[in-house]
Amino acid sequence: MNTKRLEAFSDGVIAIIITIMVLGLQVPHGHSIADLKPLVPTFTTYILSFIYLGIYWNNHHHLLAVAEKVNGAILWGNLHVLFWLSLFPFFTGWIGLSHFAKVPTFLYGCDLLGAAISYFILQGLIIRNQGEGSKLKEALGRDFKGKTSLALYAGGIVAAPFLVGLSLLAYVIVAIIWVVPDPRIETYVKSLENGE
Repeated sequence: MNTKRLEAFSDGVIAIIITIMVLGLQVPHGHSIADLKPLVPTFTTYILSFIYLGIYWNNHHHLLAVAEKVNGAILWGNLHVLFWLSLFPFFTGWIGLSHFAKVPTFLYGCDLLGAAISYFILQGLIIRNQGEGSKLKEALGRDFKGKTSLALYAGGIVAAPFLVGLSLLAYVIVAIIWVVPDPRIETYVKSLENGE
């Protein structure tokens, strides 16, 4: 089967996740700028999680552009990714309301790591489905960005109980690494379209 239904479903789920996250933002009770101060941690985490969801949405689109066909394993692999992404609103709200306490920061990192691992698994399922000469495998190459991200998440998780600031820095660095869309797959698709 082709990827259109899978892509449409995933787009819808990610849109709902973003909606839930924004509905979780509290409106200040006062009328001055000072009334926003207690909301800064929640809003900061919302921005970071929104960026992450944008990164996953963007890269998921490119991933499915190379996939062409999906099977049952890929459908389940995609649901695995969406499961971890669907937890973003919960951990985003908790880490913000706790003002970056150790346990919520630790678990936020676990959710980020879970999403990254599930995405890595989804890539592997697509590569296996494509078989010999997989376009995705060729486009990803050594996947330095992906492996670096996993290491940074793990480092952030380990640091959270001791140095919350370092943990948050690791999560932000991963977002910075990925905020510029990964050109590997897009470049590969364009080269195929141009017959190179």
